[in-house]
Amino acid sequence: MNARRIKTFFLTVPAVVTIAATALYAGVVDRSSERQTWLGSWSAAQMAAVDVWGPTWSTAGFADQTVRQTVRPTVGGDQARITVSNLFGDRPLRIAAATLADTTDGAAVEPGTVRSLSFDGAPTAEISQGTELTSDAVEFSVTARKPVTVTLYLAHETGPATFHYLGNTTSFRADGDHHADTGGTAFTESDGSWYYLSDFQVSGPPTRDGVVTFGDSITDGAGATADSDNRYPDVLATRLAADGDPRAVLNTGIGGNRIMSDSGYVGQRAATRFRRDVLDKEGVGTVILLSGINDIGASELDEPWLRPNPEVTADQLITEYRQLIRLARTDGLRIIGGTLLPYRGAPYFSPRGENVRDTVNSWIRESGEFDAVIDFERLLAAGSDPDALDPRYDSGDHLHPNPTGYAVMAAAAAAVLDDPAR
Repeated sequence: MNARRIKTFFLTVPAVVTIAATALYAGVVDRSSERQTWLGSWSAAQMAAVDVWGPTWSTAGFADQTVRQTVRPTVGGDQARITVSNLFGDRPLRIAAATLADTTDGAAVEPGTVRSLSFDGAPTAEISQGTELTSDAVEFSVTARKPVTVTLYLAHETGPATFHYLGNTTSFRADGDHHADTGGTAFTESDGSWYYLSDFQVSGPPTRDGVVTFGDSITDGAGATADSDNRYPDVLATRLAADGDPRAVLNTGIGGNRIMSDSGYVGQRAATRFRRDVLDKEGVGTVILLSGINDIGASELDEPWLRPNPEVTADQLITEYRQLIRLARTDGLRIIGGTLLPYRGAPYFSPRGENVRDTVNSWIRESGEFDAVIDFERLLAAGSDPDALDPRYDSGDHLHPNPTGYAVMAAAAAAVLDDPAR
């Protein structure tokens, strides 16, 4: 099978309906006469297998196992599809079965909502090494901000898994084939990462009002609460809807990620992954960029997972920001710059790094090169020390905000997005 990433504007799919089992309905419907498009509703940036921060299922991969994962769509629709990623695998990835269902508690799903997914009309798929594959459309009612469960049965040895480490959401694993189960009792193992899932899309009227939040662990949600959807992009989606401006918010942050350097441990550098994780997302018109603090701090620590960790200058970072601005503008996206948060007290803080951060933040605020600026630094800085996080917003590591801090960030981002003049 020709594994590929399908990018379409107006939705045209063949009429194919298949009954997979009594409890399962797999349908691909013809909406070619309607003006419909695919809209990104949830996303996770992909990484190579790694367990440097603790055990995950990524390095060993899966064999005759079922993985059940929860995603939180940010816009709704009456059709859905997923993209499965084998970007960093060492062999073809074989999907034996895949389903969608409404989430209930833990690994259980709502009876009567399970829908089989197909790939190019078949219930199974083989995804070539280094590629991604998008499923066929399936009739499935998606409500914005209501969790959906995606289940993959992996009958054959996968090898090391393409994944997203900091899911902040519980994933479940069972031995054997349980892709159609509605109960959760077979799923006896759990983990905090997402595996193979890069996108969840819904059908809807053509639009480009979606937002990608792009960056490092502060965007990814380090310091947020597991299974609570209180990272700043999560709260931003909720806040925009409450403000009467509902839109997709896609989180493509990666913990430890950097502007300047690729790393096997913390993902590809910003410019390397910017097309895949921003420009190729469906229905997106704005990107919020918040990244650079890891580039500034990495040289202060001699940790294997940070290498390569050269000292970087403000001018080097600004050059890279300008490249990202050009890429966004060329693709017709608005790009918003976020100032880098205070980090005094973090393990890699240094006076040298603080000087770089101050210079970069002054450029973000004053250069006029971004379409707009969100001044996260000034919002979250301590009143007594502008180089440190306010204790009210500090998760405890003096680098990452807590849920209260993330809510402040989301409110500031929503204010800029809600007001075109800003």
